[in-house]
Amino acid sequence: MTEQTHLGTALPIIQAPMAGVQGSALTIAVSNAGGLGSLACAMLTPDALLKELQAIKAGTDRPYNLNFFCHTQPEHSSEREQAWRATLAPYYAEFGIDPEMIPSAAGRAPFTAATADLIEPFKPPVISFHFGLPDPTLLARIKAWGTQVLSSATTVEEAQWLEAAGVDAVIAQGLEAGGHRGMFLSDDITTQTGTFALVRRIVRAVDIPVIAAGGIADAEGVAAAMRLGAAGVQIGTAYLLCPEASTSAVHRAALQSPDAAHTALTNLFSGRPARSIVNRFIAELGPLCRAAPAFPLASTAIAPLRAAAEALGSGAFSPLWCGQHPPRYADLDAASLTRALASMTQS
Repeated sequence: MTEQTHLGTALPIIQAPMAGVQGSALTIAVSNAGGLGSLACAMLTPDALLKELQAIKAGTDRPYNLNFFCHTQPEHSSEREQAWRATLAPYYAEFGIDPEMIPSAAGRAPFTAATADLIEPFKPPVISFHFGLPDPTLLARIKAWGTQVLSSATTVEEAQWLEAAGVDAVIAQGLEAGGHRGMFLSDDITTQTGTFALVRRIVRAVDIPVIAAGGIADAEGVAAAMRLGAAGVQIGTAYLLCPEASTSAVHRAALQSPDAAHTALTNLFSGRPARSIVNRFIAELGPLCRAAPAFPLASTAIAPLRAAAEALGSGAFSPLWCGQHPPRYADLDAASLTRALASMTQS
């Protein structure tokens, strides 16, 4: 990904969109440094998304990426929700929380026509999707704006499906990646492979650019991925300690502690597998729990436990998203980090 490629950036670095730990400040800083800054949009209200888009437009004239989820909203099951809350009952008692006072709501919404209406005036240069793609009509509408479309693939089959659907590039998300797995053709975790093995296989299987993602947090990793045929590298965890990120104090502390070396795929926080630092909640319930409601419904019942623990300075019930390569650059701003990550790719 040089200035001559379709994404139009000077550096082969994409800052991964990270819901809940970033806003437009990080997006702008990375884009202005020559990378592709991204904004996670799935948890933003329409008003919040509009505000962030206006900030990005005012803050940079470089390419940027908006990221959306494409999951199918599950039917709410009162039986499953009650079973989940019963599983959490000892923790509610510990913190004096009345589970009957917790509303039923989901904090992540899929991409819709209404969202397309909101963002169309901005004609974002790049839009990326997680968990597949929106329906073909919406996808065609986006591409008609001249927007480049990316989406995550966790298997060769997903990459080929995305290519056939018309994406401009595939993000090969290896098993090491922090946050939610982008898998959408299967929910079988045993299909998931490491980043470098996945990148090499997808590069051979598709005729569109492949972006490596997962467990890459330094210049050496970026250079290695590109030697395997990646056109660029998407990096998330490394940016979590930047001052432009809104990472919580407990999350920042965990990322800089020895605990960051121990991560696991867990469905406890949202109902879908995602890589987090192992904390008390994961250790005690086990990383994958059958009682957890389908994504994204599991998150509602966890929210008051997270808030109560964080108020005490604890991340015991927080989703401490982290890849298998903890951040190395704790003292760098986002622009400096972006340039450092790309330093071994410059001729």
